[in-house]
Amino acid sequence: MKCELEYPFETPPIDGWMAIADGLYWLRLPLPFALDHINVWLLQEREAWTLVDAGASLPPSRAAWESIIANLLGGRPIQRIVITHFHPDHYGLASWLQQRFGAEVLITRAEQDSAVNLYAYSDGQAGQYISELFTRNGLDAERRAALAARGNFYRPLLAGIARVAEYLSAGSQLRIGDRQWEVIAGQGHSPEHACLYCKSAGWLISGDQVLPGISSNISVRPEQPDGDPLADYLDSLAELHRLPADVLVLPSHGSPFRGLHARLAALERHHQVRLERLRLACHDAPLSAAEALPVLFRREIDSHGLFFAMGEAIAHLHQLWHAGELRRYRDKQGIYRFAATSP
Repeated sequence: MKCELEYPFETPPIDGWMAIADGLYWLRLPLPFALDHINVWLLQEREAWTLVDAGASLPPSRAAWESIIANLLGGRPIQRIVITHFHPDHYGLASWLQQRFGAEVLITRAEQDSAVNLYAYSDGQAGQYISELFTRNGLDAERRAALAARGNFYRPLLAGIARVAEYLSAGSQLRIGDRQWEVIAGQGHSPEHACLYCKSAGWLISGDQVLPGISSNISVRPEQPDGDPLADYLDSLAELHRLPADVLVLPSHGSPFRGLHARLAALERHHQVRLERLRLACHDAPLSAAEALPVLFRREIDSHGLFFAMGEAIAHLHQLWHAGELRRYRDKQGIYRFAATSP
């Protein structure tokens, strides 16, 4: 999956932020996971700021924001917050910042609906939905129980649900300072992920749709148990090929880079390699998603990663199933298995 990319900035922000262009600041907020940071982007207006993404609602992120507010904002308020998608490292502190500054929040409707629905789940409901999906897809009872016991792990990472001032959609135009931005909506990683493209500056705020060093998680979720998110994601990558190859990509994780077309091609190859592994394995014998984990992942999967790995395994099997390359059936235990459609 490696490809040649150009990284214009040798090091990430040392003190939590750095200016990387006129009116554009790169902020890096801490996360307590293997993926230990999120990049958010601060865009300067005449008398205020527009923020893209907000960080998770965790004490280290709040502390980072207190430093940013005291030392970078210069007394100018954050008047607008654009949220690329509903995941907690992007959405988590949006309502906290909204209350502090009276900021308007902009997000796509499908992402806001997802945040509202998932935030409302009780621990029991969230655990049940996860357990039902993974039971049907062959995960053993012990590991299911460990995942279900986590309950609603989304809710604690949000300060609350933000009030939306404007719903974005594909093609929406935003005027931020002296620059015009276009919303490019994508699917697969989340329901209606908003990337922001500024043609005049040659910048793409890519959120989690395109990352330089890792592939975005593409998972079947409990709310759409028969979905085909990988097909949606690959279609969304194809849409980004229309942008210039030398656009400066501003991702949510990793460092800004140039080489968009090469990175898109590498991500497409990455998923095609995984699909081919499953084609071959399912020709040998029918597989459940749980049985497909070692086919797709050549490493140990910890309890935190298991939720995402199972979602990815189901997504890749579903892509082949929806394309007619595999058939899906239930065995005597009620577990979905995937088999070749022809010998």
